[in-house]
Amino acid sequence: MDGMSVPQTTFNDDREMPLLGLGTYKLRGEDLTRSVREAIELGYRHFDTATLYENEEELGQALAAAMKAGDVTRDELFITSKVWHDHHGKGKVDQAFRESLDKLQLDYLDLYLIHWPWPQGGLYVETFEEIARLQGMGQIASIGVANFYEETLQELIAKTGIVPVLNQVELHPGFTQPELREFHDSQGIVTEAWSPLARGVILNNPEVISVAEKHEITPGQAVLAYLMEKGISVIPKSSRRERLEENFAAATVELDQEDIAAIDSLDGKEGFGRMFKDPREFPGAE
Repeated sequence: MDGMSVPQTTFNDDREMPLLGLGTYKLRGEDLTRSVREAIELGYRHFDTATLYENEEELGQALAAAMKAGDVTRDELFITSKVWHDHHGKGKVDQAFRESLDKLQLDYLDLYLIHWPWPQGGLYVETFEEIARLQGMGQIASIGVANFYEETLQELIAKTGIVPVLNQVELHPGFTQPELREFHDSQGIVTEAWSPLARGVILNNPEVISVAEKHEITPGQAVLAYLMEKGISVIPKSSRRERLEENFAAATVELDQEDIAAIDSLDGKEGFGRMFKDPREFPGAE
């Protein structure tokens, strides 16, 4: 299987992104460089990082080594990074972006995101305007956000006149954020799920296991296929080759409407819901 096996999603700026990628949160050092090289060998082309992850340098080294070896070209890669809330605002965004680009050893980023809206800081509109300015200089292909919710998206669009191409949010079976996704769809914003496997908790669910057994796939593949069937981008993390291979193969799994409905039924049930920080409150006052 190669990178072409992964379905592409088209942004509102007409650029494309592989629907499945490798998340790198908490991947560091040798684990990261080995995982990235193995992922590229398996067909991954979409890699997600952030200033907060403190691994841009290692990711850059792995990508550079893969390109030097002829395993992949820059044009085939899709690289995302994000600005942390301590670099919101004029002047600071530019510095954070330059540091990310240098560490990644790249001439441009395919996608640059505001990591959290941080409403307490009140600078996400100004920050997005600065990211748009950097895009205009040709060093960022597409611009988006992460962990934004309806009110912050509405304000961002109203005040800048720019619709983000993507919003990366916590999303997994049992917490698929249908209202937010409906807003995304109305604006042409791609939904991307971080922690799509809910740290593995969802893999023991009877509905998920039933779907997996029906198709002779793993529960993880059932979950990733379910999300991609909805047009949601997924960026599961793993440092194990067999899991990288398993996750990547989910891109070719086809579920039917009965399967989708079974996993949909988990939304709103007790024990499911948001597992991580609420962006309306996090990171809080500084």
